[in-house]
Amino acid sequence: MWQWIISLDVLSSIYFWIAVAATVLLIVQIVMMLFSIGGEADIDMDGDGLPDDMSAGNDSGVGFFTLKGITVFFSIGAWVGLLCVVLFPENLEWLSILPAFASGLVGMVIMYFAMRGMAKMQSNGNIQRESIVGKEATVYVSINPSRTGRGKVTMTAQGQYMEIDAVTDEKEKIMVDEKVIVCEYTNGTVVVKRIEK
Repeated sequence: MWQWIISLDVLSSIYFWIAVAATVLLIVQIVMMLFSIGGEADIDMDGDGLPDDMSAGNDSGVGFFTLKGITVFFSIGAWVGLLCVVLFPENLEWLSILPAFASGLVGMVIMYFAMRGMAKMQSNGNIQRESIVGKEATVYVSINPSRTGRGKVTMTAQGQYMEIDAVTDEKEKIMVDEKVIVCEYTNGTVVVKRIEK
């Protein structure tokens, strides 16, 4: 094997070392993704303008020019380039750049759609209005009266523990640890009222 590597010409050697480095990096990225290392899901409850749901921010790596996409481009492109150098006549080896680039680009596109598909399959943390309204919550950050300021409440809905911005129409401040009922949900914020004792 080592003798073969030493015998490679300059172009083949460039392809080979890029392919090895990119493939190792790709394997590391796949292992990290499988074991959920990095890019932890983070619930974003700060009001994103959506009418009926809450968004969950998740660094899923979905995008065309991501580290994964670029790694796939170099990995596949370099291996195809190396193969083409072997198959093409000696005076046309430089033409291997074309299929190397094209195959790397195809791999990048496939990676984009694969990551996008996996992101769609994941739970996105959207909470429906019906699952929140009428539920009990606990005040986490005190809520000013008459919607003069936002506080926060914590609650469990759809099997998820969440922290949500909250306002109230009550005339007195609602203090930390008080129990409240969610009356309304709009744009990532709940309207709450005290539980009658």
